[in-house]
Amino acid sequence: MRFVGIDPATKTGFVALNELGEVLLEVELQGKGKKEPGGISIGQLVDLENQLYKLLSPKNEILIEQAAAGTQKGITTGMIHGGLRGMIHRKELRYHEINPAHTKKYVGVTGWKGATGSKVRLKDKEKKQAVADSVKELFSYTHKSDNVVDAYIIARAALNFYLLREYKPLIDTLPQQLEVIQAILDKAN
Repeated sequence: MRFVGIDPATKTGFVALNELGEVLLEVELQGKGKKEPGGISIGQLVDLENQLYKLLSPKNEILIEQAAAGTQKGITTGMIHGGLRGMIHRKELRYHEINPAHTKKYVGVTGWKGATGSKVRLKDKEKKQAVADSVKELFSYTHKSDNVVDAYIIARAALNFYLLREYKPLIDTLPQQLEVIQAILDKAN
């Protein structure tokens, strides 16, 4: 059994873990082909989909991140998210979704810094660094790609989603992790 986390984007993070939470595969996928101004070309999209298709196997518990609300490139995001879900479906596999805010919450990142009453929202690079730092602290995991780091978090959540659903002891047990897993389970039922 493999537990797969997918962070869809023009550079898609993909991580597969075993039952012990050990990394079996970690890769950033990017469609090859001629780039289209302001988005992804159909050639790049098809190549990205084909790469994902080759990585999936029947013994996968898959968790895929939803599109972020208010994304700036909605058409590109929709094409990628839909195409990757289509590949999962073509493999006759099931998947569940995780909200991007829950991906961050799983590792204790709120998107804010500072004391109560004077909090400031973390910007893109700051938020990505906060997530990377938290993942390193919690799981001793690092990767140069923030997409792969997010996919790792999603794969950890997929593992615990499976364990909770099967009434087995969880690997991660911080309160926010349990809340995220319960939210996924509630949506699945």
